[in-house]
Amino acid sequence: MSAPHEPRTPGDVREALAAIAALLAPAHPSVTEEVLHAHDRPHDYVSAFGDRLDERGIEEPVDNLAWIALIDALAAHGLLAEFDWKEDAHEIRAQLEGLGSRPAVDPWPLFEAPELSLPTDAFLHVCGRRYREVGAALAVLDIESDCYPVVGLSAARADELTALAARAGFPVQHLGTGHGGG
Repeated sequence: MSAPHEPRTPGDVREALAAIAALLAPAHPSVTEEVLHAHDRPHDYVSAFGDRLDERGIEEPVDNLAWIALIDALAAHGLLAEFDWKEDAHEIRAQLEGLGSRPAVDPWPLFEAPELSLPTDAFLHVCGRRYREVGAALAVLDIESDCYPVVGLSAARADELTALAARAGFPVQHLGTGHGGG
């Protein structure tokens, strides 16, 4: 594994992206295939997934195409929810409840009415803290936009996600912990 200050090689990035996809979508190998397609053959990926990318204003390969491919593939499998910067707390809750990666123990009884009126960013951090209380974690796969692509995973594997994302050169923010990665 490369130290953070060393240059990333395409092989390191590819390996890290594949590991992230496997971590976040273990039952869906097609997620890894899509991410590697975007990494290895970006022009082909843009052609194959043009409709999906049009929604993001992407018409040709961009530097973070494999990261975008990861987010889109996870969303297609119900493993990621993407929230607008001004999303309603009830909508956030509904989408998180629908994630295939939601925790086995329901964190929602832990919420209080005042928390539901918080701004999106603050509410997502409250959700992250509540998920941690039941052994799960929420992380934002940052795409430097005004949205929050959020994934759920075991809290025990959150540091692994951070390390892999750093190896791949992409930012991850863990909700409810006060720190991010990448």
